[in-house]
Amino acid sequence: MRRASALARAFRGRWRIEEMDQWDNDYIDLIEPAHIIFEGDHDGSFAFGAVKAWLDVRYGARDGAACAEFSWEGHNDTDQACGRGWAFIGTAGRLVGHIFIHNSDDSGFVALHE
Repeated sequence: MRRASALARAFRGRWRIEEMDQWDNDYIDLIEPAHIIFEGDHDGSFAFGAVKAWLDVRYGARDGAACAEFSWEGHNDTDQACGRGWAFIGTAGRLVGHIFIHNSDDSGFVALHE
């Protein structure tokens, strides 16, 4: 448990989603500025476009880099939605990851710590 807490600290806080592979910035900032938040040892949330979700996060390491894997549930416009995703801290302190919407779209993303 102590190792997960140390890894969680590396991700903690609000990250501004700067770009997504699937959607342009006009869409990702449709309702509010696109972001992903990691808090505590297992919690978080994200919002982009018409999607808003709450995360269940597990921290670990892959290829020597800190990694966060998560499942999520929330809504896409007015429909319930869920999915999964992952993120790691890449070069220059950028958060690089991928979000999957169950039975729908998926997209890579890049975020900067606010």
